[in-house]
Amino acid sequence: MSEDDTNQGRNGPSGSGQSEAANRHHAQKRRDRRDAVRQGGSGKFGGGKAGGGKFAKRPQVEREETSRLFVYGLHTVRHALDNPGREKLGLYITPNALMRLGGADSLPEGLRVHDTYPKELDRMVGSEAVHQGCVLEVAPLAPMSLEQISASPLVLVLDQVTDPHNAGAILRSAVAMKAGAVITTSRHSPAETGVLAKSASGALDLVNHIQVRNLAEALEELKGLGYQTIGLDSEGPDILENSITGTKVALVMGSEGKGLRQKTRETCDTLARIDMPGEIKSLNVSNAAVLGLYIVNRHLKRF
Repeated sequence: MSEDDTNQGRNGPSGSGQSEAANRHHAQKRRDRRDAVRQGGSGKFGGGKAGGGKFAKRPQVEREETSRLFVYGLHTVRHALDNPGREKLGLYITPNALMRLGGADSLPEGLRVHDTYPKELDRMVGSEAVHQGCVLEVAPLAPMSLEQISASPLVLVLDQVTDPHNAGAILRSAVAMKAGAVITTSRHSPAETGVLAKSASGALDLVNHIQVRNLAEALEELKGLGYQTIGLDSEGPDILENSITGTKVALVMGSEGKGLRQKTRETCDTLARIDMPGEIKSLNVSNAAVLGLYIVNRHLKRF
């Protein structure tokens, strides 16, 4: 048999069929292993016995129920305890954390207090949560209307800011700059959860947080309540300082990356930018929020 005949025998129709069959066999084995891992089985890459795989499946944590939530961390718990509008269902706390919180005498009368250990709190809120030895079970805050906050000269509106850490930092800035409320969309924005409360470090119980279904309609309602609605945009026609004309301002911030949606831009009374003298002309939304709130707050102090 010639060399050409030998190569044809290796690479011809018969060899090709065997190769395709082998590929299908190995592909099916890969799918079987992947399915076993997803179902918690003892596939090569996870599940099963201890030490059975390097890439063991991570335990799943259930999302917090909307009828109740756990807030954690000393500052967050303290502010929630001091908020008369917050329904407290039970405090789970270590002896050391109770001392740091101010002792039993600092707690609201009638509050159910459960002595516990850090590992028990880990099971409640997750081992990655920095609970500092205390977890407070609470009910979500009662919803508010825009009319209820209309006496405030400054409110902040978030157009689908989704990251809870950014939202928490913005809530802190709103408290620092004396904003009367932070208004968010009911969809595509962080829900009231322990993560948001911890990121806000107590600010969730210090500033009104209002969720609306339709942001454009909410902006129109704010206009009817006497607010000038100003959307922050890096390409706004003028700087923010020159754009404020009213004595009540609703400052509107866009989402991370996308900025203001087109409908929001069209609904705002005006668009404005923050003056950036350096090479970078845009900021993270939480940084832009505190700077924008500071500029508006300084202007409103004149009235």
